[in-house]
Amino acid sequence: MENLTLEWISVGLITCLAVISPGPDFAMVSKIAISTGRKAGLLCALGIGAGVTVHLMYTMLGLGLLLSQQSWLLSAIKIIGASYLIWLGMQAFWPDLKAKFWPSSKAQPITDDHPKRLPSSKRALTKITSHPFVIGFICNVFNPKTMLFIVALYSQVISKDTGYLVGAGYGVFIALAHCIWFALIASVFTGQYFKQHIIRYKGFIERTCGAIMMAFGLKMISLN
Repeated sequence: MENLTLEWISVGLITCLAVISPGPDFAMVSKIAISTGRKAGLLCALGIGAGVTVHLMYTMLGLGLLLSQQSWLLSAIKIIGASYLIWLGMQAFWPDLKAKFWPSSKAQPITDDHPKRLPSSKRALTKITSHPFVIGFICNVFNPKTMLFIVALYSQVISKDTGYLVGAGYGVFIALAHCIWFALIASVFTGQYFKQHIIRYKGFIERTCGAIMMAFGLKMISLN
């Protein structure tokens, strides 16, 4: 019983420290919440929690350690995740670049009045991939640091003698910790104080978050 209590404390502390440490998820949620609103930020937080759940599921099935030992798979995950982060980060600079280099081009919204703008299948795909939940999910699923963190937690901190239900309980806690923390971040950046005092710097903060996401992406590639 005492060992189990110590294990819970260890898992709790390590998880909290890992969650609150600055990373691409933090920059992404901040950017989405500031640019799109609280609802979008909360959906992104849920997407991150769903991505963490995927890592937890294959780790608890015993596949996590096996996958983490496949260098080619880790490299592929790094490249995909890094490319996605860089692409997302570039979106913060795209309006300014477009206005500077293509001032005469005016973006037309995709509505029923412009049915030929994109094929329906492409419009549907764009709508899905640009959804805050999907962005949060993809970014976390292809984050090798999250994968290695969870694998290390279940292989080095959590005892092999720990029951399946207790292990599942750890997983629920880890996923909820991610959801709650990033939901809190989204709420802070869309709160009344932020709107009253910091909203004037909205564009600067968005670009800063975008630059941070690109930096994390480039760092992931350089470590490949």
